[in-house]
Amino acid sequence: MKFLKYITILSISTLLFSCSQNGKRLPFLGEMQTIDRMEGGKLVIDTFYQTIPNFSFVNQDSVVINNDSLKNSIYIADFFFTSCPSICPIMSKNMLSVYKKYKRNNEVRFLSHTIDPKHDTIPVLKKYANKLGVEGTQWSFLLGNRDTVYNIARHGYMNYAQENADIPGGVEHSGYFILVDKDRRIRGAYDGTDKQQVENLTNDIDILLNEYKSVKK
Repeated sequence: MKFLKYITILSISTLLFSCSQNGKRLPFLGEMQTIDRMEGGKLVIDTFYQTIPNFSFVNQDSVVINNDSLKNSIYIADFFFTSCPSICPIMSKNMLSVYKKYKRNNEVRFLSHTIDPKHDTIPVLKKYANKLGVEGTQWSFLLGNRDTVYNIARHGYMNYAQENADIPGGVEHSGYFILVDKDRRIRGAYDGTDKQQVENLTNDIDILLNEYKSVKK
């Protein structure tokens, strides 16, 4: 719930930017930094938005996935674990619907980070991907050091994951799908258990893809 409030505040803070583009560009979420500089005797303000930090994980095919692997692609990231008894099955089903819509579109990738690396070995992740019907390299189920994954969830994707022995499964996490652009900036956050928000995600993916198309023209 704290994460949802955080996203709401950030969305409001970027509303002016979004509206100024007549709804055809998505806002930037996360921390924003501005740097003032003089150019030609005039004050110029450069704006920098939060980006996903460098990472390196291994996917279900034992392939290393890092920032370079995603060059020239937007992607949707989430956090899950294969033995999750609560929200993960719903999230995976909803993510699968998005995957099917953009299947074979090389500009759209999917990253699902396991938060239970002790159990979710590469063979387990491969079996999970196969059961969902995932083919090829477009959707990666990622394995990494637990603390590294927890850290990038919180400080990179504004998500959270942590151990909690008092709940079923022993791990708790937020269920958000995070939309990241080609420059590693967060452009949207969506409740992965809510069909309407997942539909909003697909709409925003189209907007983001069109944004890059317009830049090429």
